Amino acid sequence: MKKIFLALTALFLSAPAFAAVGCDLNDPDRDVARLFPGSTGYRTRYVSIKGSGGQPLLERVETRLGDKFKGLYETMDVPYTLYDIYKGKEVIGYIHGVNQKGEYGGIQVFLALDRAGLIKSFYIQKLTSRAARDLRAREFGSQFAGLALKDFEAYDPVAAKALPGSAPEKIKGPAKAGKDFAAVLRAVKKNLILLDEFVFSKKEK
Repeated sequence: MKKIFLALTALFLSAPAFAAVGCDLNDPDRDVARLFPGSTGYRTRYVSIKGSGGQPLLERVETRLGDKFKGLYETMDVPYTLYDIYKGKEVIGYIHGVNQKGEYGGIQVFLALDRAGLIKSFYIQKLTSRAARDLRAREFGSQFAGLALKDFEAYDPVAAKALPGSAPEKIKGPAKAGKDFAAVLRAVKKNLILLDEFVFSKKEK
């Protein structure tokens, strides 16, 4: 019986529930059409820090973020789902989501970017928060439109501080959001950095 118990324990600990957690759109056909009106299709590809550069890439991402990766959502082998958005045969942008630990659970933050790396749309798919409705509101999400990685480079996710007068400093969070507002801003910066590493920096080479 003891051997059976140990075998079952080993099987349980190696089950997918303990694997790295990715972030996919729940309904890609619907969400792509909504986030990219006028698009005619999309291509899905899967990338990871482990497969794109390993430990050196992880360390570079952490340095750029200004914070260490930690927990189930930020292991090196987390699979990131990247959606290349097409109009005809031309790529017109990208959609990418990240998981972020919030005050009451995981938050899934998606960004739709144009080819220049500017945010077109901001979308929270999963969220458990007292301010969930307000954080998902169009008024809140519209504050991110037109921003890019350069706007968030100086944002400090550990202290949850932005430079006075900078774009992140001007983003107003819902009164009830508390720590979840800071978590969302960290997720946005992380998302933009990963997109730069996976997509935009490679286009320049």
